[in-house]
Amino acid sequence: MRRLYLVGFPLLMAFDTGAQLCFKLAGDGALPVEASLGWLLRLLSQPWVYGAILGYIGAFFTWMSLLRHAPIGPAFAASHLEVVSVLLLSAWLLHERVGPLHLLGAALIVTGIVCLGVAESGDPHSPAEAGDAAG
Repeated sequence: MRRLYLVGFPLLMAFDTGAQLCFKLAGDGALPVEASLGWLLRLLSQPWVYGAILGYIGAFFTWMSLLRHAPIGPAFAASHLEVVSVLLLSAWLLHERVGPLHLLGAALIVTGIVCLGVAESGDPHSPAEAGDAAG
């Protein structure tokens, strides 16, 4: 079970993060935005769009696998680590500005996820542990 979490959550984060970065790159490549067939074709000609779609498909199947075993509260919270990874990778790869408030927000997200994880691991009646004991 632990291996599922150690592989599954980073994989989910990678799929989600990759999809968001691909959307950003596809959107930048399709500028300027306009309500026309030409813009839609320009957007669909961006390979990043297909990377984003594949990222979302991968995230969907990874999420469904994780939800089968993980308690929903901490799993849902951990799935939002993507917000932090997108922030950091967009600063590094896309040279986007990250200010002190961005970093504070990221720290609060990580702190919240850690708190939920610690609370869940200390609950002897959590669904994950009950499932492990039954299996």
